[in-house]
Amino acid sequence: MVSSSHEAMHRIFQEYPGLFSRVSEVLGISIGSPASATVMPTDLTENRPLERRVDTLLRIDMEDDGQSYLLAIEAQGKKDPEKPVSWMYYLSYLQAKYKLPPMLLVVCQDRATAEWAAQPYSVGHPQAPVLTLRPLVAGPHNMPVIKDVAEARKDLALATLAAITHAGDPDIDAILKTLSTALRDVPETVADPIVELTAQGLGNRPAAQQWRNLVAVDLSFYKSALSEEIRDEGRAEGRDEGRAEGIARSVLLLLGQAGVEVSDEARARILGCGDVETLSRWLLRAPTASSVEDVFAGK
Repeated sequence: MVSSSHEAMHRIFQEYPGLFSRVSEVLGISIGSPASATVMPTDLTENRPLERRVDTLLRIDMEDDGQSYLLAIEAQGKKDPEKPVSWMYYLSYLQAKYKLPPMLLVVCQDRATAEWAAQPYSVGHPQAPVLTLRPLVAGPHNMPVIKDVAEARKDLALATLAAITHAGDPDIDAILKTLSTALRDVPETVADPIVELTAQGLGNRPAAQQWRNLVAVDLSFYKSALSEEIRDEGRAEGRDEGRAEGIARSVLLLLGQAGVEVSDEARARILGCGDVETLSRWLLRAPTASSVEDVFAGK
């Protein structure tokens, strides 16, 4: 079964085709700015009982020189010795069918898989290979760790992909908090798909709950399907009372993840607070707090 994180790692390029230009710069090559991008059929099946599908396929038309190329994007969750041969087939098929130069970008969420995917793969005699595969690979080993709000706002799509690829990073709480903060002043039409793609990309990792907590802080801003889901959960628990209790428990969860000791008195104060705005302020402070007093500071 295809996971949500697998979908997000390649679908983000369908939502933001120009993102590859910035990712290519991160990876050390200069592609330039596209004039347009077209989502193309991903079915690479021949007229034989053999089905092959690339995760995402884009036709990129360049702005500067008017050249066009095909970009195949694969989300890879683990090492698979069969994949390099499949990728070679994809690229050869695309070149033959569309007569356009193809490129391959592999997106990973763990360093070991990314380093494996980046290794050249040759077909033919060791002394005279006829084909050599050299994919571009984006993963936690080379994508930026964005913890500056201003930097995130400069390129929200890149910040989103960076957060997804760093889903298992020890700094993921700070990365997600940065992204959430960067989204507060942007239109809903921009924020909503990013909220959803981030949630999908985090999958069932512990960071997914942290993202839900951040989305839940200000439901009046977030209008995405995820925020609606959180809002429905709040209604089921008793509207404001349910929201307050959920945020209070999230505060305690984040303090626990940060290694902050919470006394019985402080726990009772957090769980007993029924004011959603106060709890939301505490929730924002919890990930970076070194003590419970840091959370309560300024009330």
